[in-house]
Amino acid sequence: MNFTRHKIREFAFQTLFAINANDTTDKELFFHAISETEDDIPSYYLELVNGVLEKREELDTKISEYLISGWSIDRIAKTDLAILRMAFFEIFYVDDIPSKVAINEALELTKKYSDDHSRKFVNGVLSNAIL
Repeated sequence: MNFTRHKIREFAFQTLFAINANDTTDKELFFHAISETEDDIPSYYLELVNGVLEKREELDTKISEYLISGWSIDRIAKTDLAILRMAFFEIFYVDDIPSKVAINEALELTKKYSDDHSRKFVNGVLSNAIL
């Protein structure tokens, strides 16, 4: 089955969120469970999940640079943090994804998995990051 990049991002987000809650989550088994397929795992899914996990500290440092005074990584909702990490990874480490696409996809995920306040927060952090 062929998945769109949008759907792959959604699966990657769900996986990263699950791993954040339980670091023993197997990303490949989890992919098959949420995608309801036994097909090959898309390489972009693995690039996103592995990349965010490998660069988590760097991503958190970058995210922290764009938070307003008084905010820290620990204060960000776990849903929003997973979305921000993935968006920052795409912006700074994936060459063929324009920053605006990464931001738009992050906002779509926020719209689906969070609330309007979070969408505005994520948009603000990401917009500052690409200025």
